[in-house]
Amino acid sequence: MLSIEILARMEELLREHHGKPDLVLADHFQFIAGTSAGAIVAALLSWGDPVDTVRELFLERSAEIFSRAPLWKVWRLGRLLRAFYESQALSRFLQEHFHDEATGKPALLRTSKLKTMLMLCMRNASTGSAWPITNNPAAKFNQGDPGDDPMLCNMNIPLWQLVRASTAAPVYFLPEHIAMDKATAFEFMDGATTAYNNPALIAVLTATLPCYHMGWPADRERLHMVSVGTGGTRSVLKDRSWAAYNIATNLRNVPLGLIENITVQQDYLCRVLGDCIFGEEIDGEAGCLSDCGEVAGGRKQFSYVRYDHRFLKEEIEGAKRRYGGGFDIDNLRMIPYLTEVGRGYAERNVRVEHLL
Repeated sequence: MLSIEILARMEELLREHHGKPDLVLADHFQFIAGTSAGAIVAALLSWGDPVDTVRELFLERSAEIFSRAPLWKVWRLGRLLRAFYESQALSRFLQEHFHDEATGKPALLRTSKLKTMLMLCMRNASTGSAWPITNNPAAKFNQGDPGDDPMLCNMNIPLWQLVRASTAAPVYFLPEHIAMDKATAFEFMDGATTAYNNPALIAVLTATLPCYHMGWPADRERLHMVSVGTGGTRSVLKDRSWAAYNIATNLRNVPLGLIENITVQQDYLCRVLGDCIFGEEIDGEAGCLSDCGEVAGGRKQFSYVRYDHRFLKEEIEGAKRRYGGGFDIDNLRMIPYLTEVGRGYAERNVRVEHLL
């Protein structure tokens, strides 16, 4: 919700600048990348939806999507068996939206309804590899005809399944099962469990490295990246006594801490390799890195903007007191608060000159 308000302000400013009241972000940006819940947002934007539609869909469908699985399915004979939430509602929502009216079937990754290049990041749990998958027809694993099996061409995988795969947050939702051909199937998990929870850097590399066959110029004058975060928090031990430090605190804090720090590291690298036009401080020592200069004599490969609100300790504690559960991804009571914070952040920080 915080990201959506930032995107809404971006769209509003671009409409005013170009004098086009019906402009959508897919008219301005040529490549949109997203991971986890961001994969839903990225796919909707690439589909050509205005941000108002994205907001409405999240508000209308969140309660349905976070529909708790029956307790007997989650916990049986003292063992955690499944995910906390059923995945059918999320799958149904994605199938309904990413549908090809011309064929009456689910839209495939190759669909012409996508207005931009799109990247969705996920983890292939069956092979242990990260999959930053795009609809680039020249990509190595996107070669083939519409009638080929998905194993021969990723472009033939239904778009909704790839979005669902990127959002399969462990514990919350089951992995997404994708049959690649009659003999091969993979299980996919949330892209946040890879190094690409923040997909900005891999998107730039995909656009510019020869192996990905997009051939975009690595030049700050011609390549511009706007990265939108979901709000920065830090996973910390609330009680530092030895009695509070146990297996449960490790299971909760270590994965969250890794995801948070990898996200920051990806942002850090973008600011070093790119020319950072705008961004909050990385930390108290590095600052915002807007004047870090060239690295090892190399030139800046792109211009870069990073929008993200870093929640202060008092904000986090206040939100937990008001909404209970705090920043857990299934705490829908936080929606009004995150909307308010995102809108205020966007009004203060998003500028049209950052987007051009």
